[in-house]
Amino acid sequence: MNFFEAQDNARRKTWQLIALFTGAVISLILLTNLLVAAVMFYSTTTGMASPAPFSERLVALPTRTWVMISLGVVGMVSVACLYKYLSLRGGGRAIAEMLGGSLLTRDVASGNASRLLNIVEEMAIASGIPVPPVYLIPETSINAFAAGLSADDAVIGINQGTIDHLKRDELQGVVAHEFSHIVNGDTRINLRLIAALHGIIFLSMIGHTILRGFRYGGSRRSNGNSGVPIIALGAGLLVIGYAGTFFGNLIKAAVSRQREYLADAAAVQFTRNPHGIADALKKIGGLSQGSRMTVAAADEASHMFFGQVHPLFLNSIMATHPPLPKRIRAIEPSWDGGFIDVDATGTVDTGGPDTVSAFSAVSGSAAVTAAAPERLVAEVGTLSTAGLAAAQKLIADTDNRLREAAHDSWGARGLIYAMLLAQDAEVRAGQQDLLAQQAEPGVPEYTRQLADAVDQLDAARRLTLTEMAMPALKSLSQQQYQRFVSNCIALIKSDRRISLFEWVLHRVLLKELRPHFEGPSRVRVRHGSLRSVAGETGTLLSTIARTGHPQDPSAARQAFDAGSAMLDIPVQFSDQPDTNFQDLNAALAELRRLKPLLKPKLLKACAATALADDSIVSNEAALLHGIAAALDCPLPPSIYTQG
Repeated sequence: MNFFEAQDNARRKTWQLIALFTGAVISLILLTNLLVAAVMFYSTTTGMASPAPFSERLVALPTRTWVMISLGVVGMVSVACLYKYLSLRGGGRAIAEMLGGSLLTRDVASGNASRLLNIVEEMAIASGIPVPPVYLIPETSINAFAAGLSADDAVIGINQGTIDHLKRDELQGVVAHEFSHIVNGDTRINLRLIAALHGIIFLSMIGHTILRGFRYGGSRRSNGNSGVPIIALGAGLLVIGYAGTFFGNLIKAAVSRQREYLADAAAVQFTRNPHGIADALKKIGGLSQGSRMTVAAADEASHMFFGQVHPLFLNSIMATHPPLPKRIRAIEPSWDGGFIDVDATGTVDTGGPDTVSAFSAVSGSAAVTAAAPERLVAEVGTLSTAGLAAAQKLIADTDNRLREAAHDSWGARGLIYAMLLAQDAEVRAGQQDLLAQQAEPGVPEYTRQLADAVDQLDAARRLTLTEMAMPALKSLSQQQYQRFVSNCIALIKSDRRISLFEWVLHRVLLKELRPHFEGPSRVRVRHGSLRSVAGETGTLLSTIARTGHPQDPSAARQAFDAGSAMLDIPVQFSDQPDTNFQDLNAALAELRRLKPLLKPKLLKACAATALADDSIVSNEAALLHGIAAALDCPLPPSIYTQG
């Protein structure tokens, strides 16, 4: 399954979740109707004295009574779901904090924790998604999770026991498993599932509250048997709520288990090392704590974890994860059935500082084959060894001062500001004066120190550093974030023009930081065919063609024709300059609303336009990166590498 099929499958899974949730709510409505009607009937003297069978008495109840009960149940469940969903609007960060996690930063990480941050950074850049912040969960078991409403606000959560007991290749397998969930859109479904299940079990919470209230105050307010109906109502709602919990676990099992097999397979495909994730699973089986979680909030998020958080009654039916032996044998068919005794071996020694690996060289432009457009589309959102090699090489070849700056909240701001400094000496002096007045003390000095090194970087390495800086930038306060964005815009506007790289950088920063600080915005699918966005498609391809051939209108038109030939709709070429990329921004806003399975054809046309002369130059590569980001199609750095 490729990225676009996974995104479409995630949308269909959402509808499956809605169908299962609706079925559960209907069942709760029926049960609650019977309970409330019975309590209402038997709480009256007439009802208790009536000789008619109970079924006849229920049929005799007015329709209005049934309607009011049903609306009450739907209303309570809906309010509970909405409340929970709003409480999770913080995305992955909200889940991590709910589970007791603390943000793991470079200044406090060492040894195994530093190794973990390096692995997460490499994999994020390799797959083209934002580098997610990492949260450390104070649990001694081996477990992990990925959470977020989108890749832009996703986080990785790792138990302390995971980094204590797993070697690098094992930890890499676990992280790759979680990245698969992020790339495939599973994390959004998981958050919605938490909200839906909270609504389902809300009735049990009401029943518990009624019984508790009666216990502490009911006896003083009631006479005789007048409190019996209240007790019966509370007990009945409690039982129905447990039935809701049963339904909820079935829904989690239905949605979660198959995706765990797929994520395991994706991790093996990405790392090319089946022993890594297989040995991690064997260590779960050989550790006394296994993958169990002690924090209470883990119950409602159990479907999000790498391993089963609690042993369950009727495990084969209600477990959110396949049994460990089945998962291991799916990876290693010849497994002998033995687990790794972690209790005997203890923690893992880091063996010295962790460093990235060196692979084949990466260049700022690419010589490609005729199949390059298809290759580009196939690489989108893909976890691959080629992407990992390219990412590790880009990181290793970057000036150490710049890498350290990207990992520091003060240095990261200085790094981004340095990327926005103009080449013109007079304009640059004005920009530095602006930073001296508007930026936090110390940041302008960082900017001056890094400027010369940043000037030597090509677009690919600048964008790589930008992605590396995302966790540090996401650690800013709300006020610091607002000042940072304001300063970036001021630097871009300082010379009264927007360059291509400035446009790309601005798009990337807003796309990846805005969901974290301002909450994710939902993108509704609006266009079911490319024909409905033919004008916007023409604008997009024209921009790419002009970027690749700024001084040759004839070559630009030929490049446009090469891209439009990939489409089955007529599009118009525009040779008019797009001042400050206003037309492109408007076009991308609509193209982002395409159905997922239509985006591969659009991206293939974009690639064919850029590759009309059999190469991608730096500006074209940067533009493709910005376009892919705007379309929510993560583009890994491997597309810029040599064949």
